[in-house]
Amino acid sequence: MTGGVLAAALALGGCAAPDRPTADSAGRLPAADDAGRLPAAAPRIAPGPRAAPGRAPAEKSCKNDSYRPSGPPPAVGHMPAGSTMAAIVRRGRLIAGVDQNSYLFGYRDPLTGQLDGYEIELLRRIATALFGSPDRIQFRTITSAARIPVLTTDPNKVDIVVDSMTINCERWQSVAFSSDYMDAGQRVLVPRQSTARSIKDLGGKKICAARKTTSIDTLASLRNPSVVPVGVDDWTDCLMLMQLGEVDAASTDDTILIGLAAQDPNTKLIGPRFTDEPHGIAMQPKQTDFVRFVNAVLEQMRQDGSLKALARKWLGTDNFAPPAVTYRD
Repeated sequence: MTGGVLAAALALGGCAAPDRPTADSAGRLPAADDAGRLPAAAPRIAPGPRAAPGRAPAEKSCKNDSYRPSGPPPAVGHMPAGSTMAAIVRRGRLIAGVDQNSYLFGYRDPLTGQLDGYEIELLRRIATALFGSPDRIQFRTITSAARIPVLTTDPNKVDIVVDSMTINCERWQSVAFSSDYMDAGQRVLVPRQSTARSIKDLGGKKICAARKTTSIDTLASLRNPSVVPVGVDDWTDCLMLMQLGEVDAASTDDTILIGLAAQDPNTKLIGPRFTDEPHGIAMQPKQTDFVRFVNAVLEQMRQDGSLKALARKWLGTDNFAPPAVTYRD
């Protein structure tokens, strides 16, 4: 059993409730009952307050550098000859890199053994546009650190990565991103008994984040306060280390932290966002026709309301609805 899977088992008490509990504005969830189960229904999640107006991101995001769709996606069975989409359809399956340890986004439901979550459903919509079926996907579960290598250097490359990936200029040098489908921001998760109210109260403390992420890079760059970053493979490993008292907090996108808080009601989200994290779907850099195709699917989902509905279904709020989009061309 890997550390991530072990942590998920510890956090969920061996199984996940089919109904997703939601937190209050501080990230607190209702108390568990005597059997350790969370209530099936709870108040809607509200993301933390956004960073102070006028604060610029630490790095230019390049979030609007994606390629404009040429129009609606081609009809199933009519992919352009010689296109990336035609090659994927000819193979018979879409090969996708996903997380299996990010509750609510990409996780393996222990009750069914199947992958589920916001980003898994997003992939199923893309598969439907390619094949007319949501099930023609070969999932390849990966760590955060593997998201770029599986598209660029891995001998068994994937077609697409949907794994809570922040769009930024550095990553654009290696992969091609879709349009921004969700804006998040980095916050902090701490044990409920912690007296910290924001990242400013954690100077010198150990804070966990996944390796090869913008989150751990941000922690390493913090000054006033400086913190001690602790790198792990999976986000559930952060939750386990915090439960064991080996780190003082976990920090990443608030969307991921909401999932961790839902797994452990003895935690809470604190403080405002201190970064801006536009989320994109990553693809191989030369396959711009596929990027335009995926953007056409996302555009349809914006127009028919299904992208907003995914955020409401999995996060319990409209506050993570898709942002407005512009393109490079």
